Amino acid sequence: MSGIAPAPFFFKQPLRYLKWVSYNKPAYFYSVAIGCVGPVLVVAVPPIRRYMGDEKIAQIPMTYPVPKGARQKLTGYEDE
Repeated sequence: MSGIAPAPFFFKQPLRYLKWVSYNKPAYFYSVAIGCVGPVLVVAVPPIRRYMGDEKIAQIPMTYPVPKGARQKLTGYEDE
């Protein structure tokens, strides 16, 4: 009989399994934990920002800003 305990099953003992995974496979555990928090933050952060006084919401530009005036003719690049 070996001294290493087998991994607990998730559906029988979920808290014990989460503790085991956090010790033995921390990269998987924390990546799943951060991935689960992401959708919650999408819903929770905008009201918190408004409560804290951040009313300015960035808008996505729909066009490229065209410079005013005529374009200057480039010189000094005679490739043709």
